[in-house]
Amino acid sequence: MIENKKTRSQERLTPQVIITSHMNADFDALASMVAAKMLYPEAEIIAPSYREKTGVNYFLDSLAYIFNFRQPKECDLSRVKLMVVTDTRQRGRIPQVAEALNNQDLAIHCYDHHPNSEDDLPAEYSVVKEWGSTTTILAHLIKEKGLFPSMDEATMFGLGIYEDTGSFTYDSTTEHDFTAAAWLRAHFMDLSIVADIMNATLTSEQVQLLNRMIESTVTHEVHGMSIMTTSIVLDDYVDDFAVLTHQVFEMEKNAKVIFAMAQMGDRVQVVARSRVPEKINVGSICATLGGGGHSYAAAASIKDKTLEEVKTQLFAVLFSTIHKEINVGSKMTAPAQVVEDTQTLAEAEAVMLRYGLKAAPVVAAGNRKCVGMIEYQTAARGVGHKLGALPVSEFMNGGASTMRPDSDLYPAIEIILGQRQRMIPVVDNEDKVIGVLTRTDIMRLLLDDSIRIPDGDPLVSTQKERNIAPLLKDRLPRQHYNLLRHIGDLADRLSVSVYAVGGFVRDLLMDWTNLDIDVTVEGDGIDFAKHLAQDLKGRFRAHPMFQTALVIFNDGEGNEQRIDVATARLEYYEYPGALPTVELSSIKMDLSRRDFSINALAVRLNRASFGDLVDPFGAMRDMREKHIRVLHSLSFVEDPTRILRAIRFEKRYNFKIGPQTEKLIKNCLQLGLFQKLSGSRLFNELRHIFDDKEPVLCLERMDGFGMLKQLHPQLALSPSKLEILTETESVFSWYKLLYLKQQPNNWAVYLMALCNNVKYNDMSEIMERFMVPNKQRNEFMTTREASRLAARKLQGWLKSEDKSPGALYRILIKVPLEGVLHLMALPGLAECQKPLSNYLSRLWNMSLDITGEDIIGLGVPQGPLIGRIMTALLGAKADGIASTREEQLELAKRMLREMETFLHEEEEIAEGSDQSLPLS
Repeated sequence: MIENKKTRSQERLTPQVIITSHMNADFDALASMVAAKMLYPEAEIIAPSYREKTGVNYFLDSLAYIFNFRQPKECDLSRVKLMVVTDTRQRGRIPQVAEALNNQDLAIHCYDHHPNSEDDLPAEYSVVKEWGSTTTILAHLIKEKGLFPSMDEATMFGLGIYEDTGSFTYDSTTEHDFTAAAWLRAHFMDLSIVADIMNATLTSEQVQLLNRMIESTVTHEVHGMSIMTTSIVLDDYVDDFAVLTHQVFEMEKNAKVIFAMAQMGDRVQVVARSRVPEKINVGSICATLGGGGHSYAAAASIKDKTLEEVKTQLFAVLFSTIHKEINVGSKMTAPAQVVEDTQTLAEAEAVMLRYGLKAAPVVAAGNRKCVGMIEYQTAARGVGHKLGALPVSEFMNGGASTMRPDSDLYPAIEIILGQRQRMIPVVDNEDKVIGVLTRTDIMRLLLDDSIRIPDGDPLVSTQKERNIAPLLKDRLPRQHYNLLRHIGDLADRLSVSVYAVGGFVRDLLMDWTNLDIDVTVEGDGIDFAKHLAQDLKGRFRAHPMFQTALVIFNDGEGNEQRIDVATARLEYYEYPGALPTVELSSIKMDLSRRDFSINALAVRLNRASFGDLVDPFGAMRDMREKHIRVLHSLSFVEDPTRILRAIRFEKRYNFKIGPQTEKLIKNCLQLGLFQKLSGSRLFNELRHIFDDKEPVLCLERMDGFGMLKQLHPQLALSPSKLEILTETESVFSWYKLLYLKQQPNNWAVYLMALCNNVKYNDMSEIMERFMVPNKQRNEFMTTREASRLAARKLQGWLKSEDKSPGALYRILIKVPLEGVLHLMALPGLAECQKPLSNYLSRLWNMSLDITGEDIIGLGVPQGPLIGRIMTALLGAKADGIASTREEQLELAKRMLREMETFLHEEEEIAEGSDQSLPLS
């Protein structure tokens, strides 16, 4: 019997009628599918994923066998004519049958007890009743048709009803649920099985989780109603979170509403319950979060948002729900003081200073249509950089969100607190500015007595925090994790706050390998570095001008490790492109000086708050949306090298420079500020690009902005250059696979490719522009000329009869590694690529078994002749002629004998010739 069932399940079925329910199915969903099968006996049940429940997993797994559930992959859904959907009507909750939803002439029948939603399927026939469970609805229909369930079916139906009504204790329970249960009992529903499953004992892990939920519970008094929230962070997905939420809710009878939130992997799960659904409809609140449910019980699963972001959004919706009478227009400031896009930065600064504004809407000259927003800080800093005569349009935020006066407050709160936009221009139907809603307006509303929110809630917090301690432990090597713990403990001993910051945190969150730890101290960073070096038995170097220090120590495995320690500081620039001036500050102000939002991240290391993520500028959001965004409009003006970093990060992470940031880049280039950068800073950033993952894409992006031509006309890309650069990337990929000890200077190889046909004098100008240090400059120019000479010799080698490895060796022996890699990338030497690769993998760094002392021992005086002989011997070894020490010594002797014979013959010719040649 089982054998036949397995054989049949392996066949791909072509059902015309199917039954399904929502993903993450509960007992009501599973039971209602089985009940629907009695009404549609010809249908196949397509199983969604279902919630596993501790202690009853065997029972759940057996359902697939008992009731013949099919997996979507077992069926060809393209021929389905009728789809029966139970316990949901939302398209987004049945992805397992998405293929069938595209079928022409598909009929849909729905059975559900949930409220309507915008995502509901267009059903040809539906039965929707707000009873305690969907199974109750179907049980009554089965009874009306005179059908009778088996004992297994009756027990299954009972599980669906008991679970969704909380064993008839939920307020959603109706008399219909009782009568359905009575009918099922009359048909031998096994109450012992129902009781065992409904009362399954909590595991120790679930008890611990329940305690964590209770400990994190906060009560908010809103209009005389107690609203509970609880929030936790978990490493993995946890089953029965809804059941545990119900238990927490039951422990606090005075609470009218509960919102339980848990960060589980890349999702935040929200479960909500309400005892006052007529006042607070948790179904509609969860619907705004992407979920849904009843007015008294609902849930949502939010992907790619932090716990704090979900809290902010939840409270914004809750506030808007309670205060339906308040809209944007009722709280906006009108009329608004605006700045026209043709006005100068200096004029904008004067307007905002006069009225005490932190920001102002920017309108099109003459018609007041909103085109953006300008912040006072941006205008003031621009004036400080002598840019006051430029138009506001060059530096405004053109992507600022606007709202209509009749909009409710929820999206406004989300824009100001979630997206951190300082104020919202309020516009009419013609997009003309009629007022503004500021952050201060929102904060006044939220802190009003009518909604008292405890300190530390996301509504009044200026930072978004999430704890990533599990991530640190999971993604870092043990010694690095322990090192962070040690740094945090040291900070506690010194009574300072310390954070891991910047790229280390960014790459940790993106799961990129980056073990370069930078820490920032809210206090004396140099003193902290001194103590850390003592603890680690290392040494430190201080830089008092910048309040930074470098700690160098041995990691215990013979490797030298470095930690950069900085004092939380604020930087400002005296003029565009200058080095920063430093002042002491807090971690938030320290992060504000960073180049891009994705780098403005910190993780606290003190023991009590280890792993708390500090993200005041929306880095997590930008990483999710794959955006590179500067923190303020004058970022590139103050430091144009940030343009190169923006391009590097864009290509490394496959992100996209945001439209506002791209506009600011173009403005900076038009102002000629990029050309004013010192060559050494440019060269340093270019080296980072050449060492990074996608150097060619970076160069193409730079060329698209016209940057290469600005640096030097000969650097502009051409199709032939692009071909060599692309091949250079391939050569590097190949070379890495050799795992050779010596690593090339990437910048030299890529720069040779970029300047392949550039004349010597122009190349010297380029090196001068980049202020390449003399030693590196000489090495580069020597390597370049050696490779150019070798390229000509290789052309002849290809045409010669002697294509031996020794002949190739003699051509390349004076060409450094970078030059050989460059030769491999040249299209004119494509035929040489394989011999060149053999040379690097087999012959390069080949050494003789004899030394110069051995040659001298043969009677050769010290001088250049020794080097010539050894070069010839190396060529012979490459050809396999002189592989051993003995063979090399014998060949050296023969070479000397032949040389003596040659010299003797030359002397005889000289003696017999006319020595008194006339002067010419």
